[in-house]
Amino acid sequence: MNKLTLASASVAFFLLNAAVLADSPRARGLGIPFDGQPGVYNAITDIAGVTVGYSTLIEGDGEHAIRTGVTAILPRGNATNDQPVFGGVFSLNGNGEMTGTHWIEESGFLEGPVLITNTHSVGVVRDAAIAWRVKQGNADASGYWWSLPVVAETWDGELNDINGFHIRPEHVFASIESAKGGAIAEGNVGGGTGMICHEFKCGTGTSSRVVRIGDATYTVGSLVQANYGIRGELRIAGVPVGKHLQNDLLWSKPKDHGSIIVVIATDAPLLPHQLKRLARRASLGLARNGSYSGNGSGDIFIAFSTANGNISQVATVNLRALGNDQMDELFLATVQSVEESIVNAMIAATTMTGVDGHKAVAIDHKELQKVLKQYGR
Repeated sequence: MNKLTLASASVAFFLLNAAVLADSPRARGLGIPFDGQPGVYNAITDIAGVTVGYSTLIEGDGEHAIRTGVTAILPRGNATNDQPVFGGVFSLNGNGEMTGTHWIEESGFLEGPVLITNTHSVGVVRDAAIAWRVKQGNADASGYWWSLPVVAETWDGELNDINGFHIRPEHVFASIESAKGGAIAEGNVGGGTGMICHEFKCGTGTSSRVVRIGDATYTVGSLVQANYGIRGELRIAGVPVGKHLQNDLLWSKPKDHGSIIVVIATDAPLLPHQLKRLARRASLGLARNGSYSGNGSGDIFIAFSTANGNISQVATVNLRALGNDQMDELFLATVQSVEESIVNAMIAATTMTGVDGHKAVAIDHKELQKVLKQYGR
């Protein structure tokens, strides 16, 4: 069996098991209290049309252990390639990468999927995203094949042979083509496979909030790839749990070297400048859990709206938008959703041993519950 066949088989195996991983424990299932009303799935997929797919690579051990993957978020599902959405981006600390953001800042359009992977695979994922779009059909109205894909990253080199460059185009294609709505997997999946958060095993997490503004109901959802933070600063539901759960610390002098990518979706009718405002609020959800956005942390956020489905770059269209003074509920929903998404990523993750025997221990659910109980939470 050649390397390509092995890689394809590995992807197929972990995609097949995504349904099982979707049943992983979640923060609310442990009794952790959060404010706000979640959607049906408490996920970014509560926004109609949004789909999420993964390619997860877990192979081998020792020097060449592979613990990585790709996450794909499609704002309009199968229609993503042809129907852009309004978007906005914000960098809290720029020690990281998210490609395609200059065009979002310039035009206000997010065109195509959002992809998340490891730091050294951004290039291949970006190129594969262009190839995938070319495969889908005709060139745009200009007659040219043109694409500036959005690809973001966090570092998984503590557990993954990151310089082995194991992500291939077929993994990117699989993540996009497997994207679905409904309940989605969390923890050690997709781009989050090899991630560590507050010195616990972490990865991918999601959550949502439903709010009412006037006579209308809107949903805000977030998906995070969390790989930031130090243990002592970890707070969950307002409780300084990181100061109590110290028995399995891996590093004696930790620094906030990691990163976090946050993707925020909403069906509220917002314009690009309003979505940038929404993206900024991810910072506050991050802070609730104990991040101070250290010098080595790449904390980059993107928000998009699925409303105004007839937007076009070449036609005159009528748009709907909330007034700025109507956005407070959406701001709060974003903060709450990001906070819970990060905790869900940590709760769903399982202990992993990776490259050169490095080990990231998952948070102990029972010990966490004990600490929360001590504080009446």
